[in-house]
Amino acid sequence: MRNRLALHIALVLGVSLPFGVLAETPATPHTTAIAPMALSKALENFSHEAGMQVVYGSEIPDGVQSPGADAGLAPEQQLRQLLAGTGLTYRFVTPNMVTVVSGNVVANAGKPASAAATVAGSSGSDSSRGQAPASTDGKTTKDLDQVVVTARSGVDERTKAQTSYSITTIDEDRLRMQAPTSVTEAMKSVPGFWVEASGGEASGNIRARGIPVDGYGSVNLLEDGIPVQHDPALGYLNADQSFRLDETIDHIEVVRGGPSSIFYSNAPAGAINFIPRQVGDTAEGLVKYTVGNYSLNRLDFWYGTPIGDGWKLSTGGFYRQDNGIRPPGFKNDQGGQLRATLSKQFENGNISFDIKRLDDKVALDLGIPMYRNGSGDLVAVPGFNGNYGTLAGPETEHVQMIQGNGSLYNFDNSLGTQVKRTQFTVKFDYNLGYDWKIAEDLRYSDTDTQRNGVYPNAVETTSDLFASAKKRLAQYYPNAAGMQLQYGDNGQAYIPNQGNNGLVILGGLRGITMPVNEWTSNTRLLRKFEFGDQTHDVTLGYYYAHFNQDFDRYSSTALLTATNNARLLNLVAVDAAGNPIGKLTDGGIYNYGYEWAHASGTSNTNAFYLSDEWQINDKLRIDGGARWERVNTSGWTELSQTVNLGTPPTSSILTGKGQVVSYDHSFDKLGWTIGANYQFSDHQGVFARYTSTFRLPNLSSYITTPTATPITQTMILPEMGYKYSNRYMDAYATLFYTKYNNVSFSNYVFDPNTGVSTPQTGYADTKTYGLELEGTFYPSRYFDVQYTATLQDPQYKGLRYTTITAGAPSLVDYDDNQLIRVPKTSFRVVPGVNLLDDKLRLQMTYEYEGRRYVDTANSVVLPQYHTIGFSARYQLTPELSFFLYADNLNNSLGLTEGNPRAGELASSDASKSVFIARPLLGRSFRASVMYRF
Repeated sequence: MRNRLALHIALVLGVSLPFGVLAETPATPHTTAIAPMALSKALENFSHEAGMQVVYGSEIPDGVQSPGADAGLAPEQQLRQLLAGTGLTYRFVTPNMVTVVSGNVVANAGKPASAAATVAGSSGSDSSRGQAPASTDGKTTKDLDQVVVTARSGVDERTKAQTSYSITTIDEDRLRMQAPTSVTEAMKSVPGFWVEASGGEASGNIRARGIPVDGYGSVNLLEDGIPVQHDPALGYLNADQSFRLDETIDHIEVVRGGPSSIFYSNAPAGAINFIPRQVGDTAEGLVKYTVGNYSLNRLDFWYGTPIGDGWKLSTGGFYRQDNGIRPPGFKNDQGGQLRATLSKQFENGNISFDIKRLDDKVALDLGIPMYRNGSGDLVAVPGFNGNYGTLAGPETEHVQMIQGNGSLYNFDNSLGTQVKRTQFTVKFDYNLGYDWKIAEDLRYSDTDTQRNGVYPNAVETTSDLFASAKKRLAQYYPNAAGMQLQYGDNGQAYIPNQGNNGLVILGGLRGITMPVNEWTSNTRLLRKFEFGDQTHDVTLGYYYAHFNQDFDRYSSTALLTATNNARLLNLVAVDAAGNPIGKLTDGGIYNYGYEWAHASGTSNTNAFYLSDEWQINDKLRIDGGARWERVNTSGWTELSQTVNLGTPPTSSILTGKGQVVSYDHSFDKLGWTIGANYQFSDHQGVFARYTSTFRLPNLSSYITTPTATPITQTMILPEMGYKYSNRYMDAYATLFYTKYNNVSFSNYVFDPNTGVSTPQTGYADTKTYGLELEGTFYPSRYFDVQYTATLQDPQYKGLRYTTITAGAPSLVDYDDNQLIRVPKTSFRVVPGVNLLDDKLRLQMTYEYEGRRYVDTANSVVLPQYHTIGFSARYQLTPELSFFLYADNLNNSLGLTEGNPRAGELASSDASKSVFIARPLLGRSFRASVMYRF
């Protein structure tokens, strides 16, 4: 072993690897001069001179001239001179591979900046393994040459052509043109994912490859290759609440299925990796300002610079505020984040330190009252704007809710989902010598979350409400002749058909407090073994995660008008003359404390994993891996009781009993995967894979059911795919099959007659056959078309749960029903044109989602819908760019979900003419200006 020890940043080997790999260049390089000539020829000369591969668009026109470069310069300085005045720039892919791109314009031959093809040059390493092969004309296809860093580990780099699983790469240019308003929204261009982002900037849902769990329960969200949360679906705390997308992120890699579950916990269906920008050997930065027609004002920035002695510093973040597309009458979203990264490359390694502070609040947009009109269209009820309306409003912004001990709970809906998070990350790797390498990722996070929302539990007519309240009226006001609804703020009568729709929302004012602190460690020992012409690239890994989670929840039922910014209603008892004689509500609150929870726990996870990439020959590689994981969950949940404080709304408050149920359980499981990749040529290849994986229980399993022992969910995911790429097209097709075992369903069904939420639990298997399509056509330099599509048949197998019918248990079976919320058919098409010498790009987006269902009984339909979007970019100068975005131009009321509070096993909304559902956000516009320096 070598005695020299230095630490190395385990920086992402993506399209933005730092220019620091050249920072250690000798002070007096011996590069020779390159005369002015065609840029393609100049890059070829530079490639041979510098001993590295250069990647660029499939064709650089002969008309693009390079001014040449001086002798005696460092390689990167010489490359800068070669590109001066061409409108092109570059990024390092690996220490010996550089890609030439344009910052914001479409690069050469009609392909976007992500389009790249390798030109002549050698890195000095074994070019048949770990590097993109060169073609006979000095260029290969662009997309297959992208280096992949997600869901793999090894000494060598692997390109997209060499991987045996499905990958979607969203590069900087594509990401900026898409301009997603949330982490979840960014996944709309990924096939195999059903994406639901109608809830706002956080709290999205992704259902991947037929795995029937909400939130981020089937995929893990990574930042720089490390999980944002060990468990991305911590019950009311999804990973997308703890992470924000801004200009510190360079690009995204999304792995669907594949070996993601071997390298990451809680990633059975894939991993989403947000890869940050890296610093070059000269100072650079950008500033972007965005405005929107919903009072959006947002500032993003990023700056990176060398600071001496090989160290590099970057900082960036954003600040944003807006009223929301569904404005509640107060600031909807407000806050931002800052991060700073310090890194250095040593002779045998790298190290980086990253700290990030997020302090942000975003609203949670929920369902609205809807019905089917005379034309058969699903629309919002009269008095409610389906595209822009929300129940949340000034009257429910601040409510003092009485608790079981008589104290007050301050419900502050202006906070929405408020997250305050501090995250600290250390990454390093080190070459131990004798071809051994060690790498370490450490992350600590401290997250405080307050999650408030006005939930539409049920919608009723006034007569239905009066009927369900008769028992309460008789108990407290036996001499009353009837009931009347009054506006809470002025006491005026709320009379149906007199300027209102006559409907009443039983809304849940739900407040959740959930602090979590967590730290994770991922240690890897890597070695490449050579046996003749074959190699084994082996990784041994150990992963540890520890987190503490507290959970408190308190909810009350409010009577609300079924209108935009709903008003509070009081239910009053009246005499025969219609005079009020008493109230059945308190300031619009019908029931205090219909939900209550108080719990705390600790989770410890230990995992060992092994992977091997076996290169048999230049065309065939087999890779496999296994992961054994064990989790221990320990903690307590306080039992609840019902108390009566003497008034109608305080007559059945759930509160703590003073007794706790403790638990201390351990679960473990072994998962494995094996795959193979065969390249017919530089342009095409096939792969196949079989994965057996699992998802272990987490602390959220004990919050409301402390006496139940959770079940480990297991699944198998075979897949096979074909990939093809040339100068005119990229095409990927993947067949997949998912069998999911023992998935549990636990949800609360709100009963408007009793005001009580009752838990329902079911268990099922699922089977899904599917086809994913993804690609881009480049028929000319002026036009291109991106597309993604998913065709699948997602079914429940053996879904069963028990109900009580006529006092006796009854088993319900929904075998072969379609998975809830998941369409059988969905696709996305993005045609784009490049004009004015590529300075102007215009593109449209068409999205189609097929029919889905609200519940496992398939009793409530979510109809098919489509949306249209538009984006434009104009690059005035190489430094200054302008952007315009229009979302949901056709103002689609496509329904993304029904009312989970009505039950997701068999929805009680099935027989109702008016129901709760959550449609897409209405039409909106944004504009941005960005300056690079």
